[in-house]
Formats: sequence, structure tokens, C-alpha cells
Amino acid sequence: AAKGLEYLHDKASPPVIYRDLKCSNILLGEGYHPKLSDFGLAKLGPVGDKTHVSTRVMGTYGYCAPEYAMTGQLTLKSDVYSFGVVLLEIITGRKAIDNSRAGGEQNLVAWARPLFKDRRKFAQMADPLLQGQYPVRGLYQALAVAAMCVQEQPNMRPLIADVVTALSYLASQKYDPGTQTVQGSRTGSSTPRMRRE
Repeated sequence: AAKGLEYLHDKASPPVIYRDLKCSNILLGEGYHPKLSDFGLAKLGPVGDKTHVSTRVMGTYGYCAPEYAMTGQLTLKSDVYSFGVVLLEIITGRKAIDNSRAGGEQNLVAWARPLFKDRRKFAQMADPLLQGQYPVRGLYQALAVAAMCVQEQPNMRPLIADVVTALSYLASQKYDPGTQTVQGSRTGSSTPRMRRE
């Protein structure tokens, strides 16, 4: 899905803002390859020296970037925020909005934000169905990517191309269930850094 957004943001001319990224708009094809669907709300992105497109707020509650929901100003970083919510859903096994949960836990991003600040609480964010069977370092790195994507300020969010790079790196790691560690499948063990623009 991140690669699909990367295509829309970086390869399409003019860029396209998807505007309604959520789990139900990501279909799995053969080999579980994700495909973006339902482009009904997609909008042509800003061109030239423009930084945003102003439009009537549409999309799905829980996935909309805060600046878009409040001002109607839509940017490529609005999609990055939505992707961060989807990534959080995958990591935690929770819905973006879950009214069956207690008050402070209904909004996934609001629930996760304080937990992002304390690495000792990261394990609380892992999907309980995993029963602790995941590479701890991989969890930390995936949560770091999600945390950057759902930053309140759009200029603090990474470019989707950098998200793709980070997730590709994570996907290239080998998981050793005996040690709960991540082993690099290529040279170098550091996680790529993301730039913000």
C-alpha cells in the first residue's frame, strides 16, 4: 500500500492525493500483494509552488489527518498520516475507531501517542493475537515508522518514499523465533533514517 501511495505521490504527474486510505480500501491480490481501491475521493495534488489543495473535508473518521479535518487543507502528508493509522491497525490489531473500548482507547492514534513516548510500553501495542511471537526490534522499528507518520504537524511526517524504504528494510530482515531477534539479510545493521520535507 505504501508503494501504491509512493506511485501516486512521486510518479504521477501531477501528484494524486488518495484521500481515503483505510484498511477496507486495500485489497489483497495474488500472493497477498496489496492493491489500492476506490479512488472516488482521490484529488490532484498541489502543483508548482503550491503546498496544498483546499477542498471540502471527506474521508473516513479516524484516518483523516488533523490539519485536513480542521481546515480542509489537503497535502501529500495527509495520505502519510492515513497510512500511519493503517500501519498502527496492523501492528496493534485494533481498529482506527473502536466505540466498544473505554473512552481513552476508542481513537487508536490518541491511545497510541502516550505509549510511543515509552519504549517499555511498546509490547502493550503489539497485537495480542501474536502472543509475543514477534521480533522485538522489528516491533520497535515498525512502531517508530507509524509514530512518524501520525505526527500532529504535517511537516514532521516523512515522505511516503522514506516510509517505503524503511518498511522494505524491515521486510528484508530474517526473524529467528528462538531468540526473538532480527537478523539482517543484507550488509549493515542500522535502520535507514527518514527525511522530512
